[in-house]
Amino acid sequence: MKNWPRKTWRRGTYVHAREITFSKLVQGEMQFQVPLYQRTYSWQREQLQQLWDDVQELVEDHLEGRPPAAHFLGSVVLAPERVAAGGMQRWLVVDGQQRLTTLMLAFTALRDRHRELGAAKKADRIHDLLLVNGYQDGDDHYRLLPTQADREAFIACVESLPKAGGPGNIGASYRFFLGALTEGQVNGGEEWIDAVGKVLGDLLSIVAITAAEGDNVYRIFESINNTGVGLSQSDLLRNYLFMCLPTRGESVYRNVWLPMQELLGPVNLELLVWLDLVVAGNSRAKQSDIYRDQKKRLEPLSDDEAALQTEIASLAERAGRLMRILEPTREPDPELRDVLERLSRWGGQTHYPLALHLLDLVDGGRATAHEAAEALTYAESYMVRRLLAGLSTTGSNRVFMELPKELDKEGSVTEAVRHFLSRNKTGARVWPGDESIREAIRTRPFYKAGRAPQRFQVLRRLEESYNASEPVDYDKAKLTVEHVLPQSPAQQWFDLLAEEAEDGESPEELHALLVHTLGNLTLSGDNARLSNHPFRRKQEILDFSALRMNQSIAAEERWGRAQILARADELAERAVQLWPGPVEGTVHADDEWAGWKELREALLAMPAGTWTTYGAIAALIGTHAVAVGNYLASKSGVHGAYRVLTADGRVSAGFRWTDDQHSGDPRDLLEAEGIPFDGAGRAGRSHRLTTGDLSILLGKDASESVESAPAQEPDDEQRTAATRFEAQLRDNQTAQTVDGVLNALHFWEQQGGYRAYGRASETSCFPMVEAGTAHVSRTLWPIALYPVTGTVEVVFQHLKRRPPFDDEPMRWALLTKLNAIDGIELAEAKLDLRPSFPLEVFAAHSEELCRVFEWFVHAVALAEARRPMDDTPVVA
Repeated sequence: MKNWPRKTWRRGTYVHAREITFSKLVQGEMQFQVPLYQRTYSWQREQLQQLWDDVQELVEDHLEGRPPAAHFLGSVVLAPERVAAGGMQRWLVVDGQQRLTTLMLAFTALRDRHRELGAAKKADRIHDLLLVNGYQDGDDHYRLLPTQADREAFIACVESLPKAGGPGNIGASYRFFLGALTEGQVNGGEEWIDAVGKVLGDLLSIVAITAAEGDNVYRIFESINNTGVGLSQSDLLRNYLFMCLPTRGESVYRNVWLPMQELLGPVNLELLVWLDLVVAGNSRAKQSDIYRDQKKRLEPLSDDEAALQTEIASLAERAGRLMRILEPTREPDPELRDVLERLSRWGGQTHYPLALHLLDLVDGGRATAHEAAEALTYAESYMVRRLLAGLSTTGSNRVFMELPKELDKEGSVTEAVRHFLSRNKTGARVWPGDESIREAIRTRPFYKAGRAPQRFQVLRRLEESYNASEPVDYDKAKLTVEHVLPQSPAQQWFDLLAEEAEDGESPEELHALLVHTLGNLTLSGDNARLSNHPFRRKQEILDFSALRMNQSIAAEERWGRAQILARADELAERAVQLWPGPVEGTVHADDEWAGWKELREALLAMPAGTWTTYGAIAALIGTHAVAVGNYLASKSGVHGAYRVLTADGRVSAGFRWTDDQHSGDPRDLLEAEGIPFDGAGRAGRSHRLTTGDLSILLGKDASESVESAPAQEPDDEQRTAATRFEAQLRDNQTAQTVDGVLNALHFWEQQGGYRAYGRASETSCFPMVEAGTAHVSRTLWPIALYPVTGTVEVVFQHLKRRPPFDDEPMRWALLTKLNAIDGIELAEAKLDLRPSFPLEVFAAHSEELCRVFEWFVHAVALAEARRPMDDTPVVA
């Protein structure tokens, strides 16, 4: 941007605009106040991760001495308020509160990380210069004053109160940055964390737009949030290119650009223009900056129409190659088509830069289709092995964006890919070796790793490796992932596990360790029939399966620890053959086990006011509860270790503080955060986080029954599912509970809702309601009912992403109304999760639950009536 500051005319008023950094924006004694008409803070993990990825790039540039690329964070619109006593200037934040709040929380976490490292001067400097007005009292003390709904949570973070990092988006954002800073500092050291402070304060560009005093700020707010749809990046590039083709433009557009545009469609055209930059060697290209980077690349050719025509023709050729990646049936070579199909089923765009450049080389005669297929097989192996080992996908996109440059060197493209992916042994490029994979398959909770289609593809490839004489038609079979040892087992299963439990290990803990491992998972089209039946009944069903892996399971006499581990070992041997590993000698045996990093991340992600158990952590990372206890006892300064309690909610007798910042009884700190304890010293169970809760907090794939709750099925399937749900309900619950549930569901339907059902063996029920417009439709559901386990999940995790419950006060209201009913005790700290209450509450309190249902439907309808006609969300 040039010539800042400047004055701009906006809807009848002059505004002053200047480009500025965050630290300069907030310097001096001033306060930024978010008006009441603004919505609450709404950034979630996706937006935070995107910002953090950009910050990490700038940190890397800074540390390596490269001139950092300008990063435009966005604009903030400010209106002057009265000058307070003592000369403090107040500003109303008309637009941009999400950015300001996020940066304030990032600096709060950075301050606290400095404190943990003993860097008191650095922490105090952040606190005094960026977060507070040291000589002001009350609300004036804070440089940012959010809306009332967010204020308590924000002040708790700034003041380092026990409830800092609690539930809701404010607490989650603080915990996100504290976790990212903690893990990053472990790898990067003091220099790295100082560079983060430099980037956050001085290298993120903000355009501050200030209105004149006395302007109607609400009108400015309305005008900002009712803008039309802008041009896409590819639209801008097209306009620029054809502006530079005054004589050839019409012919090139008609014969080259338009066919390419029609072939790809607008979304894939945007994707192609980005990939074109990456394959050309710009491994840092961002999809948000396509036009700027492409224009910079093409400007030297702007006066040469022939050269520009050649560039457009080359782009059109790449469009055809991109379609072979998007629709692998277009690829003529069967071996290459095979691996492209597998990668397509895997999902995501991670492999696109490599695949597109390999197709460039194949079509240009510089590589064979066989070499390209082998190279992509290594890429597939890299992604699958990282999934099996439980490694994060963060950074994988960057790894594959750097690969095309490696292929332009002399030598085999296959070996170039393998050596590049094998080269680094830490960070985002770890490619697990054979022994790591064998151990991970035995111990890791595979069912909680990655996305559902990826887990399915791993099991599909393993089944295909049996080379059955009659291959399964996966498109027609409607197979899903099935747990042989059920997720919600009947008592007979626990009796079996009790025989195999080791000293100090309960059957429940053994179940948690085994249930989600790969050795206990298979594919089946009979999930509803398999349910949580004893193994004998499952044997009968699996024995008739066309899948070889199911026939081998059915051949076992029983199904417990020994059988699950033996099957895991057999599958592991198949896995290391199907997915070849890195070049030998590139992975150090003494590298830290990935599970300990995941443990630290889980503890950092826990909201204040929650606790978990050694067993839950062990099941999350794939180890034993004793090993978790030993690690926490021996490792100095693990954040949140005091939140890990015994299975019955007591502080472990062997607990010792391992840092110099805490002392005394950890129960005192837990109570200050809001966790109640009973007379026997046991923490309130409603505040306990399960393995599933921890998975959600880490951003892992959540329970499929909730995250992918079904849309309304055809009538015949609805009737079948309804019959199955009601049968399971009557078989497992009292008559009073059954009547209460069915009456409440009937009332829901009278309010205009409908029922949908899960596809797992336990047929869950979702009371759904439609929202949105004819053009943008969505569904909401407040709870999920489980008829066998007898629980009701309140799906705050789902609601926080859907209006009107993406506004935090609406979720608080739902929680408050439910907690007013006897028998329901939902912890406030679980506002972003899926807390539950017993299904039997419906027996005596069905009418009260119906009133909550009525309020929910009315809240959705009222919010829809207030939405703009074009369904554009109003976000500041």
